Amino acid sequence: MLNVLLGMAAIILAGIVWRLTLGMKSADVMRSQLAQGVYHVFLPALVIHVLWQFPIDLNTLRTPVVAALSVLLSLLVAFLLYGNGKLIRTFMPGNEQKAIGALLLACAFGNFSYLGLPVLSQTFGTWAQVVAIHFDLLASTPILFTVGIVLARHYGKQGEGMHPLLSLFQVPAIWAAIAGLLLSAFSIPMPAWLDKALTTLGAAVVPLMLLSVGMALRWQSGWLPRIPVLLPVVIIQLLIMPLIAWSSAIGVGMPEKFMAPVVIEAAMPTMVLGLVICDRFKLDVALYAEAVTLTTLLSLVTLPLWLQLIS
Repeated sequence: MLNVLLGMAAIILAGIVWRLTLGMKSADVMRSQLAQGVYHVFLPALVIHVLWQFPIDLNTLRTPVVAALSVLLSLLVAFLLYGNGKLIRTFMPGNEQKAIGALLLACAFGNFSYLGLPVLSQTFGTWAQVVAIHFDLLASTPILFTVGIVLARHYGKQGEGMHPLLSLFQVPAIWAAIAGLLLSAFSIPMPAWLDKALTTLGAAVVPLMLLSVGMALRWQSGWLPRIPVLLPVVIIQLLIMPLIAWSSAIGVGMPEKFMAPVVIEAAMPTMVLGLVICDRFKLDVALYAEAVTLTTLLSLVTLPLWLQLIS
């Protein structure tokens, strides 16, 4: 896995260099355009292609169950640590509510697609992409657009837009997942021309996602006092969540082949998409961005350790 992570780190580094070259404002515009392309075209193509070819069985249910337990229990741990605001008031007085909301999201929702897909596919083979898709789109994303949005509204400002459940069904990859599952369930053959088209589109997902992650990483001056506030995010996201996933996978009878990919998927760093949600609901975007940066950098160390531990 080390060589895989080093290769991905090189692409992320290229994204960082690109951001520094373009400047913050231009880089944010460029990253947004890249993310929109992945969000609306490339990721849905990859999702429908993978799920269409993968047979529906008990693992189609097991992985989302493990994912839901991992996300919700991690969120509970985060709430117990951050919910009363004492830790934040001690090290970051002022705007505690905005910080709590951002930190709860940072603890519970990992970069399961943007980083999970490339890590699993490069480490275990392309078949493991289905684990990332099941984990994210059948569990984490629905929880994000329901429980996560409710929390963001509570701790931030009432954002514009529709009900969270309706927002969920505006996610293109969700519809792609539904379509892929139905096509697989009814054993509909995939035309060769469509197979080739979806393969080509899906191949763009990994490099564009990694570039986008690199362009999203940022750090502010005066970071030292915020380390105690960010430390629980690191512990929950990189240590506790994979432990929950591991024990949950054993509890649901996860086959050995799927065990390591599920645990590695749960060990992903904080998701990049949360920056958009924090901005929309006026949470502490800068603090959330630091959580993304810190957990992403540390995951280059913790992911190989988890793979060694579970293999």
